[in-house]
Amino acid sequence: MAKKSGSGGFGKIFLGFLIGIGAVAAGLFLYLHFGPLPVAVADAPFPYEKQIVRMPMNARIDREVKTPPFGTSEDVFEAGAHVYRAQCASCHGVPGHDVDYARYMYPRAPQLWKAHGKSGVVGVSDDSAGETYWKVANGIRLTGMPAFNHVLTDTQMWQVSLLLKSANTELPLPVTQILTQ
Repeated sequence: MAKKSGSGGFGKIFLGFLIGIGAVAAGLFLYLHFGPLPVAVADAPFPYEKQIVRMPMNARIDREVKTPPFGTSEDVFEAGAHVYRAQCASCHGVPGHDVDYARYMYPRAPQLWKAHGKSGVVGVSDDSAGETYWKVANGIRLTGMPAFNHVLTDTQMWQVSLLLKSANTELPLPVTQILTQ
């Protein structure tokens, strides 16, 4: 007598698969509910947390980046310096003066007039003006960086972005005076 083949084997595999998914979901829920999650600024970050956030952000910026609608000039820099001083300096500092409490933010608020990294880049001057504009307009999720697209005009956001793109160069004296007053 031949064995009768049936769907019993497949059903057991499928049931085991569903139980496995349910166990993983339950374990994740319990970890989130009772686990020692790093939710305080002073806590160590999740493994790969920065990479998990940066990858989709960089991909989106690459898709949506714009080019400045105007070029740089002393007038653009002066207007950008006024906006920067009023909206950005309290977290990101000014030339020659870092914001002390920024190092206690998570992630740290970058000091945009200070050299960093091995190459000594100043602030975000190594980013395109379009990338900086995107970050100013949209903010950066899971950081303290707010979206300014409902606070500043398009022109003001471009003025600040072009100013920050030039942070590694010597700026005209009136611009420096506006920033440091």
